[in-house]
Amino acid sequence: MNKTIEDLANRWLRRRPDGLSQVESQVLQSTLERTTIAKDTNKAVAFHQTFGDRLADTMARIGGSWSFILVFIAFLILWTSGNAWLLSRDAFDPYPFIFLNLILSMVAALQAPVIMMAQNRQAERDRIDAAHDYEVNLKAEIEIMALHEKLDELRHSQIVGMRDEIAQLAEQVKRIDEILSKQRTPS
Repeated sequence: MNKTIEDLANRWLRRRPDGLSQVESQVLQSTLERTTIAKDTNKAVAFHQTFGDRLADTMARIGGSWSFILVFIAFLILWTSGNAWLLSRDAFDPYPFIFLNLILSMVAALQAPVIMMAQNRQAERDRIDAAHDYEVNLKAEIEIMALHEKLDELRHSQIVGMRDEIAQLAEQVKRIDEILSKQRTPS
């Protein structure tokens, strides 16, 4: 069965091949060649990541975790209690903790853009995953429609075959009835 992309496009997508997107053409080509289309999108994304991207992702993952929050709360409690009570006379950052405010401002100034960069990369990963999911789903849909068509053809050929067999059996029964009726009637 020599099918072409044009045949598949007309049959399954109800469009002409020149109206297909590149993804749809690739899916139809993959269907013709009977090749898989699934791939690990994580490998594709990881291949294009720079050291800075990986570092930003790691910092965002750490900065957005409960362990970071709990360690940071412990640090703040130690800093404030240490400077307010334990080192009250020799405190290096007495109340109102101006140096602590400076440190917190710097952490926030660095952490916010890093988290935003990680979110942008995650959004890009999500777009890549969605595009890949579309390809896989489209191919699966085409394959399922092709299977339905094959099953319909098989069922139709079986019905035609059974109808022919029934017609032959009916003809044989008719002949047997004629033979039996001739044998019963005296001549």
